[in-house]
Amino acid sequence: MSIIRPDTDELEAVANSLGIHLTARQLEDYQSVLQANFDAYDVLDQQADFLPQVSYPRSVGHVPSAAQNLLGAWQCQAHIQGNSEGPLSGRTVVIKDNIAVAGLPMLNGSFTLDGYRPEVDATVVTRLLDAGASVAGKAVCEALCFSGGSHTSASGPVHNPLRPGYSAGGSSSGCAALVAAGEVDLAVGSDQGGSVRIPASFCGVYGMKPTHGLVPYTGAMPIESTLDHLGPITRSVQDNALMLEVLAGVDGLDPRQLAGTTTARYTEGLSRGIAGLKIAVLREGFGHANSETDVDQAVRQAGEVFRAQGAVVEEVSIPMHLLGPAIWLAIAAEGATQQLMHGNSHGFNWRGLYLTDMMEHHASWRNRADDLPDTVKTTMILGEYLTRKYHGSYYGKAQNLGRKLRLAYDEILTRHDLLLMPTLPLKATPLPPADASLADYLGRSFEMLANTCGFDVTGHPAMSLPCAMSDGLPIGLQLVGKHFAEADLYRAAYAFEQNSDWKVC
Repeated sequence: MSIIRPDTDELEAVANSLGIHLTARQLEDYQSVLQANFDAYDVLDQQADFLPQVSYPRSVGHVPSAAQNLLGAWQCQAHIQGNSEGPLSGRTVVIKDNIAVAGLPMLNGSFTLDGYRPEVDATVVTRLLDAGASVAGKAVCEALCFSGGSHTSASGPVHNPLRPGYSAGGSSSGCAALVAAGEVDLAVGSDQGGSVRIPASFCGVYGMKPTHGLVPYTGAMPIESTLDHLGPITRSVQDNALMLEVLAGVDGLDPRQLAGTTTARYTEGLSRGIAGLKIAVLREGFGHANSETDVDQAVRQAGEVFRAQGAVVEEVSIPMHLLGPAIWLAIAAEGATQQLMHGNSHGFNWRGLYLTDMMEHHASWRNRADDLPDTVKTTMILGEYLTRKYHGSYYGKAQNLGRKLRLAYDEILTRHDLLLMPTLPLKATPLPPADASLADYLGRSFEMLANTCGFDVTGHPAMSLPCAMSDGLPIGLQLVGKHFAEADLYRAAYAFEQNSDWKVC
């Protein structure tokens, strides 16, 4: 098979789009000299792709009926039986629908992947199956993962299992809802601005965003490589730590995994206690413009539970924490527009595993851009305008300031083991109606990011754990630690879990 050669008009149009203007004679000459390059692409086209092998047999999956999917959280159901033995033997796991599971349909909450069935399993899926888990299917996620609310997926809203009609949080909305409802034991979500921790907080479960690069992102649909994380969502700290033991580690295919990536046996230290652990209550994590009083109070009271177990708990100030959302926005808006949209999800200029079929399917967004949800369209317009107007300089400045933000957190973490703050300023909110105004639709998507998104920029591990109930809805507490110090987060979270019944707090 040969690649399609451009005719003279196509060649001229490409040149003009680059600001290059060629005469008719030059076009003929360029057409001639480029033929050898096109021939080289023919050679490439004839080669079989080099993809990981799929090890476990599976069914093609099915979309459950409405009666079987009351929360709107299942994208598809299937059964893939993992290894007969392993640390996760007997556990069921659901996979967020932006993560490849070979043979199962993948939509990523949007129409752009219609008809796409991955040829490979993501590394995290293979590791779960190798550890004995069985994959129960794919969970609904928000449209291209561009929402902290659970109302943007093409399949419809995902309901909070504790209060239908309320948000389950996003973008790993289906994952948290299914775990909280007890329909599965475990879930894998992704987190670029809080998308593991937000639904964990809204649904009252445990969600870990590990250190950037600790868990390979290979086989998941990227948004922005410097923000991309995958992490576990569970109903207990023990399960979360065990799951991370399975997921963590270098796979050799993900450029996010730099030299120095270190793993641990996270379950081994859970019962060590927290006597002497130094926990810093972050002043700037409280009192946001949309903070709810009961949320701030509950998280401060939770600090006393840690103190009663022997931890040293004291308040600190990191003023730069308040700049985190602005830094994150420039990286997310411009970076995602270039990588996820113009770069057809994977982008360029890195070594690792490219899912080219995913890239081909997602490229179809250009044919139906008007049908993209407003969360995606507003982000794209913002990112494209700023990149065209300022040539990426604000993206670059935000990345530079992201290093400064990391140093600001690290400076406090040289004297303390953990930071403590509310995961979100508020509890779960009502799902917006179908006729919601643009301002309300977008507000419900992004209103909760103040304490989560900055740690996607800096890469620190951050975990949401339920700490209280108020008006029948969970309140999440966020712990943040040093890079690759997930064991400290788990030890503190386990001490809290064992010494506080958050459901009656």
